[in-house]
Amino acid sequence: MTFAKKQVVTVKLLKNPIGKERRRSEMKAATTRKENVSTKQEDVLYMALELGKARWRVGSSTGLGQKPRQVWIRGGDRIGLRKEIERAKQRFGLRGKAEVVCCYEAGRDGFWLHRFLFALGVQNHVVDSSSVEVNRRARRAKTDRLDVEKLLRMLIRYSLGEDKLWSVVHVPSVQAEDAKQLHRELLGLKKERTRQRNRIEGLLFCQGIGLERCGKNFLESLQRIKLWDGSALPPGLVQRLKREYERLELIRGQIQELMAQQQLRVKNSQEKNLETVRKLMRLRGIGVDGAWLYTMELFGWRKIKNRRQLAALSGLVPSPYQSGTSCREQGISKAGIRYVRAYAVESAWNWLRLQPKSELSRWYLERFAQGGGRIRKIGIVALARRLLIALWRYVEMDELPKGAVLKRAA
Repeated sequence: MTFAKKQVVTVKLLKNPIGKERRRSEMKAATTRKENVSTKQEDVLYMALELGKARWRVGSSTGLGQKPRQVWIRGGDRIGLRKEIERAKQRFGLRGKAEVVCCYEAGRDGFWLHRFLFALGVQNHVVDSSSVEVNRRARRAKTDRLDVEKLLRMLIRYSLGEDKLWSVVHVPSVQAEDAKQLHRELLGLKKERTRQRNRIEGLLFCQGIGLERCGKNFLESLQRIKLWDGSALPPGLVQRLKREYERLELIRGQIQELMAQQQLRVKNSQEKNLETVRKLMRLRGIGVDGAWLYTMELFGWRKIKNRRQLAALSGLVPSPYQSGTSCREQGISKAGIRYVRAYAVESAWNWLRLQPKSELSRWYLERFAQGGGRIRKIGIVALARRLLIALWRYVEMDELPKGAVLKRAA
């Protein structure tokens, strides 16, 4: 009896006209949504570029489940790329003004191609290569054809709403990209100076001669240097040391020139970015190099939304590993701007020395100062992240770090 009653009730519910009309409306809405999605896919041309030095592979499609069109064009051929966009539209039967969505991986070609495609009216995405999903097998097939197909599928999924599918690079303007040249060249020259100095010291050390410093009187002292048995240096070695020293002096001259140019711009320029540099330099513990790098790489042109995004840009975020009962930390991600990450750690050490009464310094001393060397190094990375966030708030919200001291006015 109980089962029969339940069956009757079920039949009555199925015969309810209100429920039937509701199901019809839901089915109709679902059909309409599918039609809208398919219409959107048919009206858009999706393109993916696999860039190489000699040639580019171009893949195009109008939606998922469709075999993509793939062709080769000469590397850097702008006219050929424009013609291929028109041919792809004709191949898939799209109108001439159909929307084109494109993508390529960030790499050696930089952002000039993005600006060229933007000038053509193409909606382009520059993708972080490390965020592209790959097969986890030990031996996976990798060809340009397979890479283009993968990029094309991911581009379509990203355009249809999968925002977390990959990481899209924020493309700087031409002026913002040009502003990075000075400090990046300066950092590169300083590395070359250290490498050149070590090479000279190494050549002498091979002869049992220790050199304290390679100063301006190096060529004069070179004539007085003797080997272990009192004999003079071999003539071939002397000539090489002179050439190495000339290259070292050239690098030093270029460094001095760039530093003078940097100081002059900080002192006299009225640019908005230079105002931010001067504002950061008012804090004790932040010099011209750190203020310049933070401004040109982060604060000058990026629109940072929150502290998590700022930490991710610098690569100072943790990378936990948790699977079942296994749970451990893998260290920081190191996926951001390496210049900012390296200087943030250096600034954290300077902050401890020059801002000992600030809240950040007291926090570090309470938690990590009593530990060993490894614990202190872990703590300084955490302090670098907190200091970077404090500097961002100081620049954007004019919020001075608690307990921090400003420099005395000159």
